Amino acid sequence: MTAGGGPLSRPALVLGVLALIVHAYADLHYDFFRDELYFIVCGRNPALGYVDQPPVIPLIAGFADWAAPGSLLALRALPTLMAVACIAGAIWLVRLLNGGLFAAWLAGLCVFLAPFDMALGSLLTTDLFTPVAWIGCAGLLVKMLRDGDHRRWIPFGIIVGLTLWTKYLIAFNLVALAVALPFTPLRRGLLTRWPYLAALIALAVVAPNVWWQAEHGFPFLELGANGVKGKNIALSLPGYLSSLVVLFGPTAAIVWIAGLGAVAFAPRWRLYRLFALQFVAFVAIETVLHGKDYYAASLFPMLFALGAVAIEAAVRHAVLRGIVTGAVVLMGIVAAPMSAPVLPVETFIAYEHALGYKAPQMEHRDLSELPQVFADMFGWREMAKMVSDAYWALPEADRGKAVFAGNNYGEAAAVDVFGEKLPPSISGHNNYFVWGPRGHDGSVVIRVSGKPEAAKEAYDDVQVVGRLNNRYAMPDEANLYVIVCRGRKSSLIDDWPQFKNYN
Repeated sequence: MTAGGGPLSRPALVLGVLALIVHAYADLHYDFFRDELYFIVCGRNPALGYVDQPPVIPLIAGFADWAAPGSLLALRALPTLMAVACIAGAIWLVRLLNGGLFAAWLAGLCVFLAPFDMALGSLLTTDLFTPVAWIGCAGLLVKMLRDGDHRRWIPFGIIVGLTLWTKYLIAFNLVALAVALPFTPLRRGLLTRWPYLAALIALAVVAPNVWWQAEHGFPFLELGANGVKGKNIALSLPGYLSSLVVLFGPTAAIVWIAGLGAVAFAPRWRLYRLFALQFVAFVAIETVLHGKDYYAASLFPMLFALGAVAIEAAVRHAVLRGIVTGAVVLMGIVAAPMSAPVLPVETFIAYEHALGYKAPQMEHRDLSELPQVFADMFGWREMAKMVSDAYWALPEADRGKAVFAGNNYGEAAAVDVFGEKLPPSISGHNNYFVWGPRGHDGSVVIRVSGKPEAAKEAYDDVQVVGRLNNRYAMPDEANLYVIVCRGRKSSLIDDWPQFKNYN
């Protein structure tokens, strides 16, 4: 490596350009994801917080929708750039660890081709900034381990505070870090004022959002508890670890496991043992709390960098290095269509069948022919079109009172985004519950339901006006009837509290 890290910029540039091409191409085949539609609607209703996330991602979605309505490229431009930033960040970490060109290529390829990172660059999600932010935090930790300058906790705190405006997940990184710190040289910093000042700075930065949560009874905590109780698939410790192997590439596991092994057991890498201890603590916490496997994603750029540098130091033979790199690349290419929507849907289904592999479930929901993340990009436009047709077919007097009531935020947001000049939807799900019934008493309600007859318990008249049946959509969003309900037996406004569904 030359002074200034010049040669290491080449893998960052090449892999970054490849990432831009792959993710731009992926936007051509499928449609908006369920959560993206919801973020757009939240962004149209700006606030200091929402039931299920801080405000930055919805505001980004709302801006993209305003600047380029209906454009997936605009909505997903920032995720693509963050995917590029993760690759560059991993290579930057290699440089901090005094790695060379081989380590830079290996770490960059691992991040670029990791199935979860490939997916992350293809969707606008609340996970958007956390991996990049933690790369910055990890770099500061490396520098503190080397020079003992605990004033670096201040930029660490700023990064954390800003990241909390995008997702609260980084709090788990901090808890795991706090568990690990007493067993590392950084424990000396706990006797200084700097980490505590950093914590105060982070709290001050995120304070307005915390205030919003407090004003609304901390709904995010209720939502998290409900997820643990039933929504998320509970993984055992072996199941969690094996899932990480799949999520970040079966052959790339050689690299991050090598990194963990090096810093945990090799005297040469003892200074960076913090990152192995933090990983162990993080996995233990998530296993106990039934957290999702991908929550660990932000730790992996550092683990890939450590593993790449350790392999570079231990493996000198060019052929062996080529075998490791080739294995990472080959498996990454094979897995890419399973992670990012780069294939047309029928081609993907054929490819999936040829591989004989099905993506693991993360939630207790039935699946269609597609993995959940792909299936949740189908059926929304058809639903919005049929609901719009039902609304505009109503007599004028009924239209003045009618509203679409979604069973969940996906349905409500789809109709809000794709509907044809409809009144805002209502739902009891997450932030739609906070927005309330919007003055509707329930006298005329349009709904989608798999069992239209069940609506007769609440309404005097239920009329089926359409049928949805998209084979690619999630089963609980397919095979639905569009119904018009009239004559609610009780006031929707009075009944609203019972519709709350934070999940």
